[in-house]
Amino acid sequence: MDTTSLLRKNLESIQERIRAAAERVGRSPDEVRLVAVTKYVDVPVVRQLVELGQRSLGESRPQQLWQRHALLADLPIQWHLVGPLQRNKVRKTLPCVEWIHSVDSLSLLADINRIAGELGLRPKLLLEVNISRHPSKHGFAPEMMEEIISQLGNFPNVTICGLMAMAGVEGDLEGARRDFRALRQLRDRLSPLAPPQISLTELSMGMSGDFEIAIEEGATMVRIGCALFKGILEEDS
Repeated sequence: MDTTSLLRKNLESIQERIRAAAERVGRSPDEVRLVAVTKYVDVPVVRQLVELGQRSLGESRPQQLWQRHALLADLPIQWHLVGPLQRNKVRKTLPCVEWIHSVDSLSLLADINRIAGELGLRPKLLLEVNISRHPSKHGFAPEMMEEIISQLGNFPNVTICGLMAMAGVEGDLEGARRDFRALRQLRDRLSPLAPPQISLTELSMGMSGDFEIAIEEGATMVRIGCALFKGILEEDS
């Protein structure tokens, strides 16, 4: 099977799994955005994926995102940065992205807000929470979030849309469910405390191994890479 056919098959399979997971808990599949994490594949494969209709793409590393934003500038892509962002990379990253999922400190948020104002941009941001408290994960500690939320009115040049988290241990599906449920419950507690202009509607959680559980627990964005490129990655390796 050629690459385009494999991509189409995988994309349709993921879309069907998203639909089924949403419907199991009485949600509309339209509430869930698939963000295809493309760091695993070369640019021609990314181009084929976009031509199949997948427009929301995520990259983990800013430098790779910059390159791909330039190489694929002719396509109608909505770019998401889903990995860590260092403060010295903010200025070059902001013109390339619509969404940043990984805001994990007030100092980073302040830099994004300041530089966005200078550039005349208004990026959409998610606050990353270390909901599992795993030492290898990035993000705000959950107990910090009430204080963080109270300060969000100080950043007028960005749109803060919700929260992001990763499950604590890969492959532990019950643990993942607990983490995703805890993030949703945290969002629900924080929403009434947010400044009036901020609506924490988005929950970015769930990857290839656990996205169906994430959807059942309220995810509005799922970040999927390996499952989308099954077969293609095997051929490349």
